[in-house]
Amino acid sequence: MYAVIEVGGKQYMVSKGDRIKVEKIDKAENEEITFDALFVRKDDGSVEFGKGKVRAKVISHGKHKKIIVFKYKPKKNYKRWKGHRQLYTEIGIEDIEV
Repeated sequence: MYAVIEVGGKQYMVSKGDRIKVEKIDKAENEEITFDALFVRKDDGSVEFGKGKVRAKVISHGKHKKIIVFKYKPKKNYKRWKGHRQLYTEIGIEDIEV
């Protein structure tokens, strides 16, 4: 069984026991979160739209690896380096309910 949830404007396909990194959520570690499932696909192959709930637990918070943004204009002596590290929340999927 798996479900599709929407977190931070992005959709994730999850099943029980998965650990995923999503956009930062303002919840404390070990706190439970409930997401509405866009759809749930059961083990028998049937699909339920908009009727599921996904229970998850916040595992940790952190930052992704740094990405470098480099701007350059030839013959103008213009170079700019900028780094960015996106904040994330790692969640563990505990249960999918229909």
